[in-house]
Amino acid sequence: MKSAWLAMALVGITIKAHALGDLADVEVFDRDTGCVLTTYGHRGEYWVAGRPGARYSIVIHNRQGERILAVTAVDGVNIISGETGAWGQTGYVFAPGEKYEITGWRKSQREVADFNFTAASDSYAARTGRPANVGVIGVALFREKTIQPAITPPRRLESDAPRLQSLDAPRAPASTAAPAPAPESLARSAAAEAARAAPALPMAKLGTGHGTLEASYVREVPFERLSSTPSEIIRIRYDSFENLVAMGVVERRPKPWSPPNPFPDSETQKYVPDPPGG
Repeated sequence: MKSAWLAMALVGITIKAHALGDLADVEVFDRDTGCVLTTYGHRGEYWVAGRPGARYSIVIHNRQGERILAVTAVDGVNIISGETGAWGQTGYVFAPGEKYEITGWRKSQREVADFNFTAASDSYAARTGRPANVGVIGVALFREKTIQPAITPPRRLESDAPRLQSLDAPRAPASTAAPAPAPESLARSAAAEAARAAPALPMAKLGTGHGTLEASYVREVPFERLSSTPSEIIRIRYDSFENLVAMGVVERRPKPWSPPNPFPDSETQKYVPDPPGG
């Protein structure tokens, strides 16, 4: 069944990549500094360091010669519908070679509420009662099903045999039911185990807030997936730089060594210095 997805009003962006992905490049962009966040690899996962209070965006660049669908979730929440994230939900459709900057939670076909790094307790997911997956960005990429032309077999003289199904005939919808959630007791047990294993962090864990409304235009387009499961899943975890250092994701750089000065408060320059170059 053909389903309606969202196509973007594309904007031009010229940023260098610390990109992840094969079907598409995915980056996290600090909108306040104008920099792509450096990606750190650690124990098979990818991390970026966010600045508390900074606005950010998710930049996706389709590298294929065909359309793809990107179902995107932040902190376990679908960024378009606000549902708890699942593969079968709505997403953005990218034409061949197109790049788009996703700047926030979609409120309508005309507006989004911007993404910003905030304390986990103030994140949109936590404020809507879903704090378990705060600190992760996920992009599930789907290829598009290519429809082959229908071929009509020769008509048999002895009967009115039916022709092959028309391309415009309705198709049975694919099941998109999400798996049953784990029992509450198991979820509490898993959360407690994760808390025991987590290192002590110097500052509050980061999440993504529901920020200021801004203009962002999209329209609905049809898209039929090649399969019910993603062709690729890109997962990026995030936290503050200080917390990434505490967790061992980023190596702590030693301060440059200098010999001790017996007169540190004494002035060393008494006269006009030479200009650079002598």
